[in-house]
Amino acid sequence: MNGEPRLLPWASPEGKPTYVVGNGTGRVSRLADEIEGLQLRMADDLLAHATALLAEPRVTGGELRYIAGCLRDSLSDVKRVAESRGARLEQKYSASDGHAGPS
Repeated sequence: MNGEPRLLPWASPEGKPTYVVGNGTGRVSRLADEIEGLQLRMADDLLAHATALLAEPRVTGGELRYIAGCLRDSLSDVKRVAESRGARLEQKYSASDGHAGPS
């Protein structure tokens, strides 16, 4: 994994993907790990909130639009985490056995 770019869980100010290159043990990589964990925990909490809201018979259209926007944002974060972790797994398998991914 040395020298391979890692997709970070945040975008640049212009909204473009950001990367770090290293062995995964540096300060930026550790911060990225922490933020990914936080994003995943927040997604779990948001799903619980959405479940409760959808069970409420008097939910308003505004509440549904708000939770839909929050779910969209969270899904975007979780997708970026999955892409980053998937790419790192692929690099790991490729480096260890010379293949492009797990078989």
